[in-house]
Amino acid sequence: MTTDTTPEPSPAAPLLNLQALVVAVRRRRRLWCSLAVLGLLLGAAVAVLRPPPPAAMAKVLVAHQEDQPNDTGTLIRTDVEVLQTTRIADKALKSLKSPVKPEDFLQDYRGTGVTNNLLQIDVTGDSDADAVARAKALADAFIADHIRRMQAAAKAESKALRDQGDRMRNELARVNKSIGGRTPESDPGSSASMESLFARRAELTSRIADFDQRAEEARMGAPRIIAGTQIVDDPRAVEHSLPMAVVTNAGIGLVLGLVLGLAVAAVGSVVADRPVLRREIAANLGASVIAELRRVPRRPIRLWQLRRTRAAHERLVSTLARTVRDSAESVSLLELGCAHSTSVLAIDLAKALSEEGPVVIIDDLPALQRAGRGQEPGGPAVVSADRAATVPHQMRRLGVGSVAPGTAWTGLQDLGSQTVLVVRAGHGSTAWLHTVARQLADLLIPVIGVVLVDPDPRDRTDGTLWDGRHTALRGHNERLARQNAAGRQPAERPSWSVRVPDSDQEAR
Repeated sequence: MTTDTTPEPSPAAPLLNLQALVVAVRRRRRLWCSLAVLGLLLGAAVAVLRPPPPAAMAKVLVAHQEDQPNDTGTLIRTDVEVLQTTRIADKALKSLKSPVKPEDFLQDYRGTGVTNNLLQIDVTGDSDADAVARAKALADAFIADHIRRMQAAAKAESKALRDQGDRMRNELARVNKSIGGRTPESDPGSSASMESLFARRAELTSRIADFDQRAEEARMGAPRIIAGTQIVDDPRAVEHSLPMAVVTNAGIGLVLGLVLGLAVAAVGSVVADRPVLRREIAANLGASVIAELRRVPRRPIRLWQLRRTRAAHERLVSTLARTVRDSAESVSLLELGCAHSTSVLAIDLAKALSEEGPVVIIDDLPALQRAGRGQEPGGPAVVSADRAATVPHQMRRLGVGSVAPGTAWTGLQDLGSQTVLVVRAGHGSTAWLHTVARQLADLLIPVIGVVLVDPDPRDRTDGTLWDGRHTALRGHNERLARQNAAGRQPAERPSWSVRVPDSDQEAR
């Protein structure tokens, strides 16, 4: 007596499978590598076809009245903004006698604060000489404007201090007059008033001296600013290195193209929803992955790759041959996204089976004749699907067809009563894999297993579906084949296809 164990509910599927996303992006490396190379070439082409205009540079040392050791760069940022005004541009253009408008000239230069007191001026021109002349005119115009503003500020401050000192002198004169109008013979009770007058006179005298000193310092500060503001690096043309520009622009284009390619590949993978992992393909098709095979290339490949691919192909043919020999029913190979590989596999499988008896390939795949280069003498016979009814029942049949979009599902039963799906990883969407599994289940065509073509070499996920705790799905088919070979036909044809969820929410 056996007891059926209820399988534990599978955990909810994540909203975004990072492992599948990384594998899908890595499989689309041709896309983002192509975009990276395109960005590199475009960057190099821009550097060659659009070289930068002639440029010149000058550095100006700027002295300020309010210079402080802990200045955060506010003063030099103000100087940068003053440099980029139409007033400075107009003065520079007038000195150059240029007809260019100041508003247009502002687009040809910029200022940069190197330190708190060092201003760098970068200018472009029609030639190196023109750029150097523009830089010189801008530096002179800025220095003249800066000196004028500092002198005006110093004069205004000095005048304000002297005016305040004059008011203090007038008040001091009134206090002295009040003190002089009193005599020693006056009332002794007024001694307190005399003391306050003397204190006020002393205070006014001290403040007048302070104002005079501050006015003198303000007037003496302007020459220091005038002498400190000067051109410390004469205008010179900036040398342009074409190889360096090509390397720089090519590197920038490479990075931008790579980032864009990775973004497009990631978004496209998420939107397309094409499973690439063994686990996902097996779950969506409701059948276990029994073998993996590299895609058969249409162009010549390297010797070591050819040996490795050929060895894997021979192992797969041997495995399928053993499975087909043990089965009393006809078997078909149904492809999805790998018609050429399936055609080559079908021809090799038929040759391996023809050693034990005649084999007829029921061809419903246009790529079969191209893969086999026509029917070889002494090889397995190839019959179209329309003539499948004329094949004698004692001959072993091997059907070859497709489950790609547009498939005539009712014709799949003529190819074989059970099938092996040959699926290219990342080709079919989740919805179409569900459709294939559902249609095969409705047709009562058991799926022996899935041959995964062009899998990700770093895929370590499990592609085996388990019924219960210890039995794989393909084990049921093997037991069924042994029963059929022994003559024990089941009462009804079982379907080993796992129920496919109708939506992603139900799958979760």
